[in-house]
Amino acid sequence: MPVNGARAEKQVLDGPSIERTLTRIAHEILEKNKGVEGLALIGIQTRGVTLARRLGELIRSISSMQVPLGLLDINLYRDDLTRVAEHPQLHRTEIPYDIDGMTLVLVDDVLYTGRTVRSALNALMDFGRPRRIQLAVLIDRGHRELPIRADYVGKNIPTSDEEIVHVRLTDPDGREEVVVSAGSHR
Repeated sequence: MPVNGARAEKQVLDGPSIERTLTRIAHEILEKNKGVEGLALIGIQTRGVTLARRLGELIRSISSMQVPLGLLDINLYRDDLTRVAEHPQLHRTEIPYDIDGMTLVLVDDVLYTGRTVRSALNALMDFGRPRRIQLAVLIDRGHRELPIRADYVGKNIPTSDEEIVHVRLTDPDGREEVVVSAGSHR
């Protein structure tokens, strides 16, 4: 039983497992795209940015080639913006290259309903017309509300709708793990 109202957590990935998973995804991205030509990574704020940076470093170490990195804040594109918070916290969007004709790999930590990804796709269209957009996620927990699927999945975790998936990364959380806890999203 949890102590002092704390929720019991079940760890599904530890730090070394996350690193191995990201290495596998980096290899899959390179294989599917036959290298890095015309390829760029776009991290969805906030943990998607950290994961995109790490994937970029892994791709560079594997291929000896740097891929462009972009940061995307989707908050103003959310369909539930007014329900989330009266004053949503906005992060920076930074895509310092032309996305027209490029293959973009959109990176996020958890794929759940698909609404975050839909918002990201809408936001990206304001920057140009990429040749292709792929999706890489560390965790796919199911429960899709929109017809969206990831091209690269670190781990599929069957969850109930009441459970919460926490991805904790050294930057910004100070530790590396993925845990599932009881709780409610809605």
